Amino acid sequence: MRLDKYLKVSRLIKRRTVANEACDAGRVMVNDRPAKASVDVKAGDKITISFGNKDVSVEVLSVQETVRKEEAKEMFRYL
Repeated sequence: MRLDKYLKVSRLIKRRTVANEACDAGRVMVNDRPAKASVDVKAGDKITISFGNKDVSVEVLSVQETVRKEEAKEMFRYL
């Protein structure tokens, strides 16, 4: 699954366009490398997002095309 879509489906970022802009600005890292929105995300990857002066690091546990709001938190684990 594309990185921008994963960020939206997992609800780490609210909208796909915002996720796309964050990737273009270089604020999203996958496995400690700057990532574009088109990077393929799979289970076990580590994603770090810079929100202003705060970083959020998560480990991808599962990749699903659609998920209900309550189950979105099960797609990743905070590090």
